[in-house]
Amino acid sequence: MKKALITGITGQDGSYLAELLLEKGYEVHGIIRRSSTFNTDRIDHLYQDPHVHGVRLFLHYGDLADSVQMVKLLYDLEPDEIYNLGAQSHVRVSFDVPEYTGDVDGLGAQRILEAIREAKLVDKVRYYQASSSEMFGKVQEVPQVETTPFWPRSPYGCAKVYAHWLTVNYRESYNLYACSGILFNHESPRRGETFATRKITRAATRIKMGLQEHLYMGNLDAKRDWGYAKEYVEMMWLMLQQDQPDDYVIATNETHSVRDFVEETFGMLDLDWKECVKFDARYERPAEVDLLIGNPEKARKQLGWEPKVRFKELVKIMVEADLKLAEEEKKIKEALA
Repeated sequence: MKKALITGITGQDGSYLAELLLEKGYEVHGIIRRSSTFNTDRIDHLYQDPHVHGVRLFLHYGDLADSVQMVKLLYDLEPDEIYNLGAQSHVRVSFDVPEYTGDVDGLGAQRILEAIREAKLVDKVRYYQASSSEMFGKVQEVPQVETTPFWPRSPYGCAKVYAHWLTVNYRESYNLYACSGILFNHESPRRGETFATRKITRAATRIKMGLQEHLYMGNLDAKRDWGYAKEYVEMMWLMLQQDQPDDYVIATNETHSVRDFVEETFGMLDLDWKECVKFDARYERPAEVDLLIGNPEKARKQLGWEPKVRFKELVKIMVEADLKLAEEEKKIKEALA
């Protein structure tokens, strides 16, 4: 039985990846941060699954800012695969907490890579680094591929560039099996509600149910390459099953503006978005990334992977899930009235 360790297991990608690995027969270990409230809702169902019963899913307290705990965990677990998905992953927030973002997103990867060496697992473990399309920032070519020069436009993007090149460096310096997946924006009903896409679908469905009146947004002109997170985690696993480690762009090769996402969402609900959406400068970034579109040709050729869920279907998946939440919320509100 293979053993995998996932940082960020309670997040969108971590929860989908945990599901995938459990389905493939892995023993899955996840690192979670201690919190005063429960924060495992995305993976709670894995404990309730009658076929799993938590027997192959284990959670450990830890933090990417704590190198000592990381070393201890690797000594104890000796995992076959490590997926570093943990991060302060909100780009706008990274401008407010740049030092913390750099510590967790950049140095966090450094701590894991050094822990692998300290635990003498270089020849045993396979490491996946969650790189980001935000590294391309002020894009130097369209579409973006693995060789496109980086020009990050946020503390988050800068930290991810640092972690990305560290991964390359450890691969070349110590012959560590280390890969980076340069994932473009990927969404799902499990996306955090402060991220633009989920913020839009959550607000639109609540407006439809009469639970709120307006949605406040920043820049609607930014263009992104949006895919389905549940599909993208399959690529993470595929990358670590190859004979040789490498880095891959994972994207749909389509780009749509935030305005397109708003129009599609509200249109599915028969709402006029122009009456519901208001501008709020607080949600604009100090430096914007205007256009992201990735070409996943290398992943298609070498991994046999290509996205199936496209833009309209992705929006539909998210709207339907959030509409159910809004309907349940309305029922509870009416019952308490």
